[in-house]
Amino acid sequence: MSGLLEVNGLTKRFGEFTAVDGIDFSVGRGEVLGFLGPNGAGKTTAMRMVTGYLPPTAGTATVAGFDVRTQAIEVKRRVGYLPEGAPLYDDMTPSELLAFVSDVRGISGAARKQAIERSAERINIGHVMHQPIGTLSKGYKRRVGIAQAILHDPDVLILDEPTDGLDPNQKHEVRNLINEMATDKVIVISTHILEEVDVVCTRAIVIAAGKIVADGTPQELEARSSYHNAVSLRAAALPASLTGKLESLSGVAKIEAGSAENGQSTITIFPVGGAAILDPVSACLKEAGVAAEEIHVERGRLDEVFRNVTRTA
Repeated sequence: MSGLLEVNGLTKRFGEFTAVDGIDFSVGRGEVLGFLGPNGAGKTTAMRMVTGYLPPTAGTATVAGFDVRTQAIEVKRRVGYLPEGAPLYDDMTPSELLAFVSDVRGISGAARKQAIERSAERINIGHVMHQPIGTLSKGYKRRVGIAQAILHDPDVLILDEPTDGLDPNQKHEVRNLINEMATDKVIVISTHILEEVDVVCTRAIVIAAGKIVADGTPQELEARSSYHNAVSLRAAALPASLTGKLESLSGVAKIEAGSAENGQSTITIFPVGGAAILDPVSACLKEAGVAAEEIHVERGRLDEVFRNVTRTA
């Protein structure tokens, strides 16, 4: 492996309980990695180790070649971190908090002013910069947390549940920001929201019971779904003989009937091994004289893949 972020055999035990169990992955510049898993899977613990906030029991993690255990300061210079829950100082204003973080990071003078203005503008918190953080909504607190994470323009950005508590418009803004920043950074998003993977991630890792159970692009993970290349159709009338004709096609594994609405019926035709079956299905419909009002090919369903890989962990 040779990425800006390297994780090898990373393990964390709390007494007899193993929260993270020997995980390995590498992330290169320009990648947005979705780190997925059910509650208690070890996501947050892994992120805390990668950022140097929690020492590993075993294994290593490096950022730009610097070891999180022995070179923690160098790692933290290159990492921006939004922790779970975005803990902040309620009695400070966002302006004061960002000034404090600038001081801690050694950003001073004109560079300090520019960094604060840039991060506030990018995350759209300019109008609340002088309001006490304790009076802000959960969504705005989250945005202030993101602002401090990007303040020093880090090489590696670790975001634990970045859109938690945000309304749909705010989620859209944050996702756009992630896409804008992704070209020259490593961005790792710890989340349980599968929608995030489709919208911003170039790759996803699924962790369950402390172990990595899946790793691939969203398209590769979708290809593991039984719905990958399945054909769903809706029509006003589906003759009883159609099911038998479709089942006789060599590439068809099974057929499931959907709910009938407004006098129309729906069915889904599942392929064998994810093969493309649209052409033979369309030909079969034409031969049977069925005019489909809607027909589409499924990409695959991440929620199904997520359930399958985490249930067997």
